[in-house]
Amino acid sequence: MKLKERISWLMGTVQRSLFPHLDECLPTRLTEREKHLVTILELVQIEKYVPVRATYQWLGRPIQEREAIARAFVAKAVLKYQHTRSLLNELKSTPNLRMICGFSQLPSEATFSRAFAEFSKAGLGGMVHDALMKEHLSTQLIGHVSRDSTAIIGREKPVKKEKPPKQARKRGRPAKGEVREPAQPKRLDAQRDQSAQEALAQLPKDCDRGTKKNAKGYKESWSGFKLHLDVNDCGLPLSAVLTSASVHDSQVAIPLMKLTSSKATYCYDLMDAAYDAAPIWEQSRELGHVPIIDRNQRGQDIPPMSPHEAARYNERTAAERCNARLKDEFGGRQVQVRGADKVMMHLMFGIIALFADQLLKVTGC
Repeated sequence: MKLKERISWLMGTVQRSLFPHLDECLPTRLTEREKHLVTILELVQIEKYVPVRATYQWLGRPIQEREAIARAFVAKAVLKYQHTRSLLNELKSTPNLRMICGFSQLPSEATFSRAFAEFSKAGLGGMVHDALMKEHLSTQLIGHVSRDSTAIIGREKPVKKEKPPKQARKRGRPAKGEVREPAQPKRLDAQRDQSAQEALAQLPKDCDRGTKKNAKGYKESWSGFKLHLDVNDCGLPLSAVLTSASVHDSQVAIPLMKLTSSKATYCYDLMDAAYDAAPIWEQSRELGHVPIIDRNQRGQDIPPMSPHEAARYNERTAAERCNARLKDEFGGRQVQVRGADKVMMHLMFGIIALFADQLLKVTGC
């Protein structure tokens, strides 16, 4: 079944069967805002991936409560609540929202915090996003994958960097019988021989200071993190990686290529001048893709792109639009948690909701 047919069938089932049933069971009829939330939750079905732990029963907390909390965090991203306390207040005052999320009795704010920490540790966001990718895009041929990063402002102090002392090396050729340690390979070269998970594990994730040129060419600095996204032509986020704010975009390109290639089949890699490095070009071709990367002049005269390459490169704005939607509509600017794992979990709730919402827009449902 094609993607549009599958989504249309699912939405038709929701509208014909689920909405009338909810109108009968809920205290008041569903509003358009609540219908949109129900549609997103039915498409995501995050409750299927909530990790089951024996301690839930030992602590007297049933697994159904964790499932309802997970749905509530997706609702927080969709309904644009900045704080968990704001979400809790809305759940208390709106019976419809409480029943849509699946609460029989509303937990405390501390329980929400503990559940969020468990979801972060288990990587719930990544599991749900990978499942959505597998179900809806694994059999689709994707034309272009646009790669870009965006600044994520943190709420914690930047860590102090400790640079290892440089070891002085003797100048000139080594003496007879002298053995010198070989120079360490550069990160991009080492990543080509590593798996995506191995390469990502070596990237720093602590909160620190970052600087990046904006669209107008001016430098901007911030304290926090950097979110790296792969986005298809339709604005659907395919892969997401969180690093320290100081990590250069090029350091994440190769593992992102490998990560996205394991999930979907695509033809072109579109990247800006920050990714102009020989290992990135080579890795893209090795994976069977066509790299279209804006050249970094580095003080030299670079010939412009050919017309057909320039036309394809214009598709890279899909990544910028996806970043903007994540920040403006799905909580990317309202990071209220600390620690890389929790920040990533907060962003993944937004990415999951954005994926479902964009999927509905693309298919016209």
